[in-house]
Amino acid sequence: MAEDEKKEVVEATEEVKKEVPAKFKDLVEQIEKLSVLDLSELVKVLEDHFGVSAAAPVAVAAGPAAGGEAAEAAEEKSQYDIVLTSAGEKKIDVIKAVREISGLGLAESKAVVDGAPKTVKAGVPTEEAQEAKKKLEEAGASVELQ
Repeated sequence: MAEDEKKEVVEATEEVKKEVPAKFKDLVEQIEKLSVLDLSELVKVLEDHFGVSAAAPVAVAAGPAAGGEAAEAAEEKSQYDIVLTSAGEKKIDVIKAVREISGLGLAESKAVVDGAPKTVKAGVPTEEAQEAKKKLEEAGASVELQ
């Protein structure tokens, strides 16, 4: 990679970072030093302490559209998000399946399984989503395709 290309990559990466307000600067620096597992544990502690969830909110479907448009839209859906709703009894098997499907590392896969309900993979073609759902269910997990 040429020096100019390296410089462009560094500049692009720096642009993505947002300015942290001064009152949160120390806290953000401490969080940046945490490992993925520690960060996952911190999120769980905060969720329990404050009674909240860090999971993304799920959109509620509106009532049926005029002329059956909603049904047609559902039939036309060609991509799905694979959502792990529960790990079930065989947690290790589910972690292995998540690793295989998502391509994540062991720690990241464990964090997904521990944090269920979580999206394992987003924007997956129908056939691949069905296969992934089957693998996860065979491993003992509960799965939804959204």
